[in-house]
Amino acid sequence: MAGKAEKALGELVDLCKEIHLLRSCSSLLGWDERTYIPQKGTPHRAEQQSLLAGIVHDKFTSPKIGDLLNEIENSELVDDPLSPAAVNVREIRRLYDKEVKLPKSLVEEISRTVTLSEQAWVEARKKSDFHMFSPWLAKMTELKRQQADAIGYKKERYDALLDDYEPGETAENIKKVFDGLRKELVELVEAIGSSSRRPDISILERNYPVDKQEVVSKTASASIGFDYNGGRLDITTHPFCTTIGPGDVRITTRYNQNHFGQAFFGVLHESGHGLYEQGLDPQYAGLPMGESVSLGIHESQSRMWENFVGRSKPFWIYFFPWVKKVFWESLNDVKLDDFYFAINDVRPSLIRVEADEVTYNLHILLRFEIEHAIFAGDLKTDDVPGVWNENFKRYFGIVPPDDARGCLQDVHWSCGYIGYFPTYTLGNLYAAQFFAKAKEELGNLDEQFSHGSFTDLLSWLREKIHKHGMRYRAPDLVKEVTGKPLSHEYLMSYLKEKYGMLYGI
Repeated sequence: MAGKAEKALGELVDLCKEIHLLRSCSSLLGWDERTYIPQKGTPHRAEQQSLLAGIVHDKFTSPKIGDLLNEIENSELVDDPLSPAAVNVREIRRLYDKEVKLPKSLVEEISRTVTLSEQAWVEARKKSDFHMFSPWLAKMTELKRQQADAIGYKKERYDALLDDYEPGETAENIKKVFDGLRKELVELVEAIGSSSRRPDISILERNYPVDKQEVVSKTASASIGFDYNGGRLDITTHPFCTTIGPGDVRITTRYNQNHFGQAFFGVLHESGHGLYEQGLDPQYAGLPMGESVSLGIHESQSRMWENFVGRSKPFWIYFFPWVKKVFWESLNDVKLDDFYFAINDVRPSLIRVEADEVTYNLHILLRFEIEHAIFAGDLKTDDVPGVWNENFKRYFGIVPPDDARGCLQDVHWSCGYIGYFPTYTLGNLYAAQFFAKAKEELGNLDEQFSHGSFTDLLSWLREKIHKHGMRYRAPDLVKEVTGKPLSHEYLMSYLKEKYGMLYGI
């Protein structure tokens, strides 16, 4: 019996790796579509992606996959639930049971629409005209409703979509987590707003030539461990990280000549994602043991390197003297403490990806509320701009002056990424808890950072998180690594300590 199961496992692995190769082709096409494709090539790209999506769907929903899973699940190969075989079978089964419920025509149509919708969003964002994008948002929303209905859900549609990014998570639980965070976060924002201390943010708004920004960003990225022999950095409208396959992890950014932080911290953020991808075990490429746990855990890696490391004083004790020389004309009169305060400025802002650590999660709460309302049937897509502006004023006290700096600023809805936004805040919570544990186990990380040494932290993350692939679900991984369930207390403790010192509160 064991021999038969082992043979079945071998066949399943081979099939999944073949499917992975097809998906990697789609990833490459997607990367090209967001970076270099000429505008007129978009319709053809949509058909390419639709074709690949249909082929992948056919292969993955083949009855053969189901038969192989049945054979393995009834064998001793899965007796240890944390063994690579058991983990791979468990997660392939979860995805298979969802995928077989989706009609091929729907899979193809979603793929086709994503490509066209994203390009429509790019143009609408350029012209700051939501009405150009509105029909595509309505179409994408309807397709994702059909997807949720086909898969099924216990309480609400949104859960079926959230599960794609955060397996097992529910909107109900997300609300509880956010409610626990919201009160303390709002109080901290109010306390900072009442402080008489204010950094000189004009420091960051001087002239920073793009070619020099690229050198500085890539140098910092490589210093924390991103391997450019197995990756690359390119320009796009909305920064992202994508993995084409083992040895090929691609990150992107966008530059602003008159703002230092936009690209620099964006590159650190995407490098954090890239480090996670480069830390996964390549022998399991195409299998759950070679994939990330969830987007929340993925986001914990990017936010950790961007904020807990990249916006820390020790990081800049090491990097600032060199950066000052590179941008001498703009920084020659700037002291380290003033620069550090400027990059940690806290104030209401329009753009999520440029928001400070403290107010960032309010941006996420707004987006979660809106997309959840859409899928609960409480909000029509045409009404998004008005509700966005109304809620933005409620959270931040300001109203976006146009759609580009309002509801059109993010790419996610054009791609059908419904349920993605909450993972950003979950990522911040995970990051704080992981980082606190890393400091406890590794000793004086501040001293290491101030000397440009980031290897101990990266090695710790590789050992505790990256190498496990999907062995643990996100809540279980947090307990495994830190010994405690996820709590907002770690993030709030970190924010209060750091910003209490900066703002004297």
